[in-house]
Amino acid sequence: MAKDRGQGDDYTGPLKRLLLGVVLLCLLGLFLVWRIDSPRVERFRAQVVDRVVPSFDWAMAPVTGAVNILRDFQSYQRMYHQNQELRRELQQMKAWKEAALQLEQENARLLDLNNVQLDPRLTFVTGVVMADSGSPFRQSVLINVGARDGIMDGWAAMDGLGLVGRISGVGRNTARVILLTDTSSRVPVTIQPSGQQALLIGDNSAAPPVDFIENPDQVRPGDRILTSGDGGVFPAGLLVGQLAEDPGGRMRLRIAADYERLEFLRVLRSYGHEDLTDPGQLIAPVQLPQEAAPEGAQAVEAGNG
Repeated sequence: MAKDRGQGDDYTGPLKRLLLGVVLLCLLGLFLVWRIDSPRVERFRAQVVDRVVPSFDWAMAPVTGAVNILRDFQSYQRMYHQNQELRRELQQMKAWKEAALQLEQENARLLDLNNVQLDPRLTFVTGVVMADSGSPFRQSVLINVGARDGIMDGWAAMDGLGLVGRISGVGRNTARVILLTDTSSRVPVTIQPSGQQALLIGDNSAAPPVDFIENPDQVRPGDRILTSGDGGVFPAGLLVGQLAEDPGGRMRLRIAADYERLEFLRVLRSYGHEDLTDPGQLIAPVQLPQEAAPEGAQAVEAGNG
């Protein structure tokens, strides 16, 4: 048995070496044929490719299927993460919706308790932004409403988020809106919740400064800024934006309106209020006219005399 195993090993070793040599020669010949630059060899290569490659579709089918399964799994994974993110955002939106409904109901109750009368004249006219005439020295836009729509100089213009500017120049069919960032813009504002009065000054930058704050120690970045109504420039209570602080420590405005996408503007009708210039009169007791004394009193006085 040991002799037969030795004979088998004697035949297997040379056979393996011969087979390896034949494979190497075939690979070398294939490499040389594939690298020879000759029209005849090129035609031969083309014929080999035409005959061999189509027959390998069955061999590539598992690889293609595995790649498609991997891509589908990655797509499913992305969709799963997006679905989880949307679920979280939906939960947050439900919480915000509930808070908004509660605030709306509370506001309605407070208005009813205080018997607040809202100004019915504070309506608005919506116009489309036709052109942006912004420049380094002037920032304004044109809208397609004008004198024919009852637009007047000084009225406030808002987008869906906050105050944009004021009407400055009215034509028959168009009007110009000077933006809050323009250098000619000066708006009295109130900083909430502290109630500090300040002045918003345009400087042709995206974040105009907020100066002349009554007590700067009582305001913080993130406080809401509303119009104060002082000077009759704008109606009180219009949202302007939030307070921010620049690297130099100066208070600036983060504008609520989206200046990058000004498409529609609402012009608020504000006819102002009646000014009281004369001081009021003091209310004095009513003086009754002097009447004749009773007859008994006249007799007493005569007796004393």
